Amino acid sequence: MKDNSILDLRYLRMARIWSENSYCVRRQVGALIVKDKMIISDGYNGTPSGFENVCEDDNDVTKPYVLHAEANAITKIARSSNNSEGATLYVTDSPCIECSKLIIQAGIRRVIYARAYRLTDGIDLLRRAGIEVCQLPIEGYE
Repeated sequence: MKDNSILDLRYLRMARIWSENSYCVRRQVGALIVKDKMIISDGYNGTPSGFENVCEDDNDVTKPYVLHAEANAITKIARSSNNSEGATLYVTDSPCIECSKLIIQAGIRRVIYARAYRLTDGIDLLRRAGIEVCQLPIEGYE
């Protein structure tokens, strides 16, 4: 395994651990944005700041205002002095179409994910934009 692959695997495992911060019951997702071998942002899926930490309604349906891990990580950068131009996003689950649009606009150049989502439109859009996309399964996380 190349050095890059070893680092990719480590950062992806860290994203999985970060997902444990999510209060979502149906699916916990974690994301890290790394630039020049430094973690510059992180995120997990959950409700906006100031909202109750309940992601699903009484019917176990995700509430429409729940933010995805990627969106949380990208918006966190917007509130800092950092930027994600040329960075790599490590995320436990493949990005949806909405998050993929944010990833493109944020200048992220690589996306590494562990689990594929049933819809591939997000991944398809990233590839169309010339972003390197790689699924890297991690042990015990299928």
